[in-house]
Amino acid sequence: MFEYHGWITARESAADDDDEQPRLRQIADELRLRIAHMDSPYLLDLRRMNGEPFIHLGGFSNHRSSPDVAELFEYVAVVAPGSYGLLHVRDDEDPDHENEVRVLRLVRGRVTQHTETSLSPCVPTVEDPFTG
Repeated sequence: MFEYHGWITARESAADDDDEQPRLRQIADELRLRIAHMDSPYLLDLRRMNGEPFIHLGGFSNHRSSPDVAELFEYVAVVAPGSYGLLHVRDDEDPDHENEVRVLRLVRGRVTQHTETSLSPCVPTVEDPFTG
């Protein structure tokens, strides 16, 4: 099972000033194209709210498959290094983290991975142990 939920606030730089982000419209157009090519059957979109571009994503499938949402976070880190966001992932086929919810954190052009301690370990925190 592969479950993910996340968001990204897309920014050209970490400066909190619209005047210092002249390429933001072009970056948003590039991200919109990248998202369109990912062809996800799940939640994956870029929309503007209060003038700023946000990416929202979520999905739940039997196995890790396309779209590669972690790759999207890495791409955003490169093209829009002022962006920030979180992606919560649960992948029970990951041999090192099958009983954890992992968090990918995008901040200042870097993506790092962490264990989400509020939901991990998944068994028994969010699910009962299998008794069959």
